[in-house]
Amino acid sequence: MRDRRLDELLGEHVEELVAFRRRLHEHPELSWEEHETTAALRERLELAGVVTHALSTPTGLRADLGGGDGPIVLLRADIDALPIQDEKAVAYRSTVDGVCHACGHDVHTAVVLGAGLVLQRLLGDGGGRVRLLFQPAEEAMPGGAEALHRTEVMDDVAVAFALHCDPGLEVGRVGLRAGPITSAADRVVIRLHGPGGHTARPHLTSDLVFILGRLITDLPTALSKLTDARDALTMVFGRVEAGHAANVIPTHAELYGTLRVRGRDTWDAVQPMVAELVSSIVTPLGATYELDYLRGSPPVDNDPQAVAVLRAAVTAGLGSEAVAAAAQSVGNEDFSWLLERAPGAYGRLGVRRPDATEITDLHAGGFDVDEGCIAVGVRVLVHAALTALDTYGR
Repeated sequence: MRDRRLDELLGEHVEELVAFRRRLHEHPELSWEEHETTAALRERLELAGVVTHALSTPTGLRADLGGGDGPIVLLRADIDALPIQDEKAVAYRSTVDGVCHACGHDVHTAVVLGAGLVLQRLLGDGGGRVRLLFQPAEEAMPGGAEALHRTEVMDDVAVAFALHCDPGLEVGRVGLRAGPITSAADRVVIRLHGPGGHTARPHLTSDLVFILGRLITDLPTALSKLTDARDALTMVFGRVEAGHAANVIPTHAELYGTLRVRGRDTWDAVQPMVAELVSSIVTPLGATYELDYLRGSPPVDNDPQAVAVLRAAVTAGLGSEAVAAAAQSVGNEDFSWLLERAPGAYGRLGVRRPDATEITDLHAGGFDVDEGCIAVGVRVLVHAALTALDTYGR
């Protein structure tokens, strides 16, 4: 009976949800700038009679469904876009130059909106409590979840669920994993200063380009020897700036990179290691430096019981063959901060077209999805919420 009603309600909304996703894709907004996205969500939810609440952040919102005084099941969507040019030739191509939903957050938002519209009808006023969180700035560092996890948005939450687009999985499948499913990621910026000079006489100055080379090669290598290899720490530099002429040693140089690690213990310990190593490399060579170390998010560590609930939801909504095994990613996801306050599970939503011959990865300008994934995601999250209410107590 529940599945029949879910089918009816989903049928009422699926075309609207696809259109809503395309609206967001055409009008993407960067982290902390999601004002129109927030307004569109508030308008649609309040049209359905759902009371919305502003967050402590400038953008984003939450909405509470159902009733009673039992624990809350939280469904989270991230709503921001990336500073990437949309390279797709589609009718809903981004209209904002240099900004694109190239990570699927428009899909996540449509899925949680759809789950909310369905659950509002299924729960009524006393069928248990579900909270929708439309979180801003997942792509920022620090992100929206870091800003929100200590606030009232997590009060009384018994369990939290989130889905993320996975172009490696065919639409209709959901990747699950108990334990860590993402990695921690931090941003490292090193700025070097020296007196400058002629390349004919490097012994009379501080050769900043040479020091940059030492940092690029020695810092990652040394960190790999000082940390547990099972935590797979990697440090990769994506931006290097120094000098303007072949025969001039510059006075200023900059190095930008990310540090990623699978293990929480290593992540907690690595920042002072980086500081000590940078000092040991730079100082003997006569330069001065500034180190900006920005911590991002810890790994998302899926709770086994919450994963069991999500697995039951996928099986109930799609069939047991829809469950796929997910590996731990080296990518970062700030949903982990919400799991500092409550257990939860983060699943990977298949979005690849069945006939696709190539995979366009996340954070690429050509990334797109089979929009059938929206109905799949709604079905999974509705089942997850209802199963969780039964599991954790209404």
